Amino acid sequence: MTIPINVEMLNEANLLLDRDAFLTGLLSQVTTNKNDSSLQNLRDGAISWVRHSVIPNTRDEEWRFTDLSPLKKVTFKNVGTIDELSLQDDFVLPDVGHRLVFINGVFAASLSEVSNLPTGVKIGNLDVLPTQVAQEYLAQAEGEKEVFTALNTAGLNDVAVVWVGKNVIVENPIHLLFISVSANAATISQPRCLVIAESNSQVTLIEEYVASSAQEVYLKNSVTEVWVNENAQVHHSRVVLESDAGFHIGKTAVTQARYSRYSCNSVTIGGKISRHNLEILQTGEQTETTLNGLTVIADKQLADTHSALSLNHPYGVSKQLHKCIISDRAHGVFNGKIFVPKPAQLTDAAQLNRNLLLSSKSRIDTKPQLEITADNVKCAHGATVSQLEDDEIFYLQSRGIDEHNARKLLVNAFASEIINFIPVASLRDKLLNKVVSLTDK
Repeated sequence: MTIPINVEMLNEANLLLDRDAFLTGLLSQVTTNKNDSSLQNLRDGAISWVRHSVIPNTRDEEWRFTDLSPLKKVTFKNVGTIDELSLQDDFVLPDVGHRLVFINGVFAASLSEVSNLPTGVKIGNLDVLPTQVAQEYLAQAEGEKEVFTALNTAGLNDVAVVWVGKNVIVENPIHLLFISVSANAATISQPRCLVIAESNSQVTLIEEYVASSAQEVYLKNSVTEVWVNENAQVHHSRVVLESDAGFHIGKTAVTQARYSRYSCNSVTIGGKISRHNLEILQTGEQTETTLNGLTVIADKQLADTHSALSLNHPYGVSKQLHKCIISDRAHGVFNGKIFVPKPAQLTDAAQLNRNLLLSSKSRIDTKPQLEITADNVKCAHGATVSQLEDDEIFYLQSRGIDEHNARKLLVNAFASEIINFIPVASLRDKLLNKVVSLTDK
């Protein structure tokens, strides 16, 4: 029996593939060197999804303030890792003992330091993780079908892995360093990070993104999955220090089990266009979540922070403070959502966005947002937008401080409230110097 082919339906299905020429070009740069069948299944599903997708534009509600047209004008290449690269002095944190280094998303074992780990801790690339654990956690967080996340999964290859076993407490911070090297071309790299804190464990992470060159254009599309199991505690600092020519799209997906505690200190400085999607999913009751953020941009830079906190169970506590320092013609965006459905009774959630505009032409679009259907909760949200107060500057001048240094002192004080949450002194000093260099113009 011959089954007739519906040519019209077949043509229509083909039209749904490769809908976006820019995405198709990025997919063509995907290279993998691991032949694991389970990874390949993840890649194949993500590739199929990306081929049916398009790059977001300003007509999409979640992207209406972030125009990606400058990104789409660039043809990116995947050049892989660079041989014989040495770490710059300012890339090394002398007060951190353990370090993983990835260059253009590829693990650099010779630059990493993984010795003298506590028993029950594994850090490295995907090779250190048992296959069963990788299948249970990798690419299993909510939001995998977001287009940039799917693009990252399509090129899934090397993964920065931090696995802390049950009842293990890691005293010293672990530094995850992701370096972009342009190699005289517009490059794309897709760093991936998987953090698993088993029940009753504790760990502190420093996740840092830097560039070795300030001249060439590059795109960094990063995804970090954090699994905080029952009664575990994760202190997470995410630092993005991009050059003026860098594009950075980042996703942090956190899954919190009951009684767990998670804190994120996120600092973004520089970058032509940057976007951070921070998504927290509560899967059990009585969790604690603390989110601190700082964005510092100048010139014509654009930085967008979107956070979504889903509190689906009772007795959850969350506190969020996000600050922006914006100068020149830069444009900042903050959109924070907290979802409190009916089962999440006795939730205590607070969200505040504070913005400091250093120029009359700088701009901020802010939208703190609560969606509550539970009837026994304590929730608050708000936003402030201001400039440096003349009275404050005059007060400092009356104490012998000139106007320039008075402004610098006030900006540093505004930024320090967030930076001081970072547990590594050398990184705090570096970030304060970056704030001064970007705003002191």
